[in-house]
Amino acid sequence: MSYQQYGISPQLVERIKLKMKNPAVKERVKSLVNGVSRQQLQDPGVVRRLVRNAAGILGERLASDQEDSIVRFVIAQKIDPNNTFHLIRLWGMFR
Repeated sequence: MSYQQYGISPQLVERIKLKMKNPAVKERVKSLVNGVSRQQLQDPGVVRRLVRNAAGILGERLASDQEDSIVRFVIAQKIDPNNTFHLIRLWGMFR
């Protein structure tokens, strides 16, 4: 299922992809999500905190409805960070 179906704009995704090309920003975001478990990625409170922190690192101001959409999207993906197939599928979604 596409992120657009959750109300996440392609413009936001493109801005974030561009900012993630900066090695310093990429490393800060990677350290933020390092060690996050599958269970944590199913907890709306944890996901909301990660989204807010990542938005701060990226210098993105998210409206509450944008934040809600991203949280719902992440939870719906049932991401297992230790499953390579899940990570490849996510990579393909945002290429």
